[in-house]
Amino acid sequence: MGLSPNFGPRRDGAVPDIIVIHYTAMADWTRARDWLCNPEAEVSAHYIISPQGEVRQLVEEDQRAWHAGAGSWGDVTDVNSRSIGIELSNDGASPFSAPLMDALCNLLPDMMDRWAVPAERVIGHSDLAPGRKIDPGARFDWARLVRGGMAIEARPQAAIAADRSVFLQDLTEIGYDAGIEEDVLLSAFRMRHRQGFDGPFDGWDCAIAADLARRFPIAKHRLTS
Repeated sequence: MGLSPNFGPRRDGAVPDIIVIHYTAMADWTRARDWLCNPEAEVSAHYIISPQGEVRQLVEEDQRAWHAGAGSWGDVTDVNSRSIGIELSNDGASPFSAPLMDALCNLLPDMMDRWAVPAERVIGHSDLAPGRKIDPGARFDWARLVRGGMAIEARPQAAIAADRSVFLQDLTEIGYDAGIEEDVLLSAFRMRHRQGFDGPFDGWDCAIAADLARRFPIAKHRLTS
C-alpha cells in the first residue's frame, strides 16, 4: 500500500516545529502500516519504522497527518498542523529493537534540520495527551536520543523542596497542559523524564521540572520561532 490518503493541508500556513514519537501498539508492523493507510481509519502518521529498521513514509512532511488527536503542547492546540508524527513498531510492553532505534536516530537529525525543530520539541504522544495516551511508553530509549542531541534531559544538582504548586507551574513552562489532573501529569512527566520511578511525589520531581523550565521554557521557543 502506498502513501496514506489520511492527510490534509496544514492549517493557517503552519509549518512543523514539533516531532511526536508514537508506538503502534500492534505486533505486526505491516498491519499497523495498512491501518494508517486505510481511509476508514481516519488516522495516519508521516513515517512508520519496522522492527527491522525499514522506514516507510506515509504522508509528506509538509502535509498535516492525523496522528496526535486531542491534546496540546504549550500554546499549540492543533498539534497535527504543527508536527511530524513518527510511528514505531512496538507492542507497548517490549523493548524497542536495535534496528528500529538505529533507523529513528538516522531519520531525526535531517528532519530536525529541515524544519528547524529544536531538541526540546521532540516529544512523546504521552506528553501532549497525558492520560489519554502513554506512547512511546516506559521502554522507549530517550537517553539514546539525548546522547545524539535529538532530545533533552534534566540535569538538576540536587533535590529541592517538594512543592506541588511550583511543580505544576514548571510543567506549564515546559509545555504540559496544567488543566489535567495532577497525578496524570506526574505520571506522564516521569514516563519521559524519570523513567522507572513510581514512588511518592518528591523533591527530585520538582528539581527535574525546575531545571527543564529554566533551560527549555515554551515561551522562549515562541519568541524565537
